[in-house]
Amino acid sequence: MDSTSLGLPSSSVALQAAEFYTDLNMRRSFQSAILPFKPDVVLFLGDHFDGGPYLSDEEWQESLFRFKHIFSLNEQRSKPHVPIYYLSGNHDIGYSAFFSVHPEVLGRYEKEFGSRNYQFSAGKVDFVVIDAQTLDAGAKKSKERSSSWEFVKSLSPGNASHPKVLLTHIPLYRPDNTPCGPYRSSPIINQRVSYAALDQGITYQNYLTKETSDLLLSLLKPVLVLSGHDHDQCTVVHSTPFGPVTEHTLGTISWQQGNLYPSFMLLSAGPKLSPNSTDMKPEVVTNLCFLPKQTHIYIWYICQFALTILLLVFWPTNGLGSLPCMNTFIGFMRSVGAELFSRTKEKNDEDDGEYEMVFDAEGSMHLVKKAVAKAPSASSDSRAIGRGSVVARAAAGKHQLEPDSSILVEMGSEMTSEDGAKLARTSKSKVRKVLQRLFRVIQSIVVIAALNVPLYMMLLFKDWIDH
Repeated sequence: MDSTSLGLPSSSVALQAAEFYTDLNMRRSFQSAILPFKPDVVLFLGDHFDGGPYLSDEEWQESLFRFKHIFSLNEQRSKPHVPIYYLSGNHDIGYSAFFSVHPEVLGRYEKEFGSRNYQFSAGKVDFVVIDAQTLDAGAKKSKERSSSWEFVKSLSPGNASHPKVLLTHIPLYRPDNTPCGPYRSSPIINQRVSYAALDQGITYQNYLTKETSDLLLSLLKPVLVLSGHDHDQCTVVHSTPFGPVTEHTLGTISWQQGNLYPSFMLLSAGPKLSPNSTDMKPEVVTNLCFLPKQTHIYIWYICQFALTILLLVFWPTNGLGSLPCMNTFIGFMRSVGAELFSRTKEKNDEDDGEYEMVFDAEGSMHLVKKAVAKAPSASSDSRAIGRGSVVARAAAGKHQLEPDSSILVEMGSEMTSEDGAKLARTSKSKVRKVLQRLFRVIQSIVVIAALNVPLYMMLLFKDWIDH
């Protein structure tokens, strides 16, 4: 990713955060998933950058430094050297309509990554690297197009006995709506080719033309074709006069390039002993490997964070017992427990009371229950009210005094003031509770952050710092 990826300025915090987490994800994927296989060779199928052709020299050098750091290229001095081979992509040098006008982008790419057309051997298999952006250049007399085809024609099948694997960034031609196999995660993209005006070359294409693809297959006769460019997985079989040829289009390793299922491919190239003879026959075996779905992981983190905040805000102060449903459940369980563990004989209320010791004439002691005096029932006529040793009876209705209106007014005013004070106290109490809850939430978040942020930062930068 760079300043051309999201349309954000280079100084944008959002762009820098996206770059950091994308670089970190690819670096961890490379170190944790790819390097443990101890590969003999590492192949990059193009598009090392995003806006490579359009970056200034300073921005290009910065992207190059990040690329080397992501894939541990700066650590080769302290580790066993693993040969790395690169393939130019349209996001590295552009199409012919661009680099024909800006040839300097080809120069700075070749200065860092080497030739765009070359061959190397591994496991008794020859790998042929082709700059596919120059094959259908549009301008028939283009120097870049001529040099690429001269290199292809120089690799005649009769010059070597080893089988060939063709490496091209742009996939070979396939008819529209050709199935891509079970690992495709996005819709099929049909052929699109755009040309610049005045025969200045191609501005975009997603497949090579049929003429170019057939010529490549007939000249090289590869046993396997590996391509990129599409950002998604696709497996097709090309029919040729010398037999079917399988092509694997690899998806991107980055989770930020339109594919939720980043992947890489393992390839084994070497001789295999035929079961019915002693002849050594070469074999090329591939295995597509998927990386963790980083987008889903971040979505899960966000859901957990939101759930934590909701629990801190709405969790009852007194625990689960203050929830209405929990109160009902607890009451039900208590009633069940009381039924199970209660005594079979109910206790008689008459057994309760106070006892006193009484000695008879012979000196024996007996416990005798004290007599409980029953409270006299209040008569509806008298309505006596006792206080101390004095009994007061209500006076007759004719002796009752009429209430003074001034007293009623004062009582009414006192009640109104008391109600207003109660409402004020209630509102203050609610505000106090809200502030206390808010303070408790902030306090809990601080405690959680104090425990988790240092651990997160340690894990975040563990694989990011060069050893």
